[in-house]
Amino acid sequence: PAAATPVPVPSASATPSPSATSAPPTPVLPPTLSPSVPASAAPCRGRPSGDRIIALLRGSAGVLPRDVRVTVATGPLCAEGWQYTVLTVTGHEELQVVTRGESGTPRLVTAGTDVCGVEVRTVAPAGIRTLACDGTPGA
Repeated sequence: PAAATPVPVPSASATPSPSATSAPPTPVLPPTLSPSVPASAAPCRGRPSGDRIIALLRGSAGVLPRDVRVTVATGPLCAEGWQYTVLTVTGHEELQVVTRGESGTPRLVTAGTDVCGVEVRTVAPAGIRTLACDGTPGA
């Protein structure tokens, strides 16, 4: 009777189920993320858009003049309400931008060639901190 008590069959049938549910996200993530992007920072899927970040920098932030040509090189990448974007500015170095807040109304944290400031180092989520402080812009 003791030999009939073990029930490894259900746990054996349960094992393929978790691996089947965890396997699909793995193939889905690498095509959307470049190898240099930490898993904790993911494409924002248009919220905010690169144009929204550029508009913020040209508007109230006053970082970019209206007559300079700007294109999005990387991002925006999002993590926990923070965004990281790299912009190509004609005639200038790449501009890294860190914003935070609601996707429709991001607030500028910092912009420049080195955005690893105190607020980013101490408050930003790991994915944004890695990009801003350890990442290679535009990679």
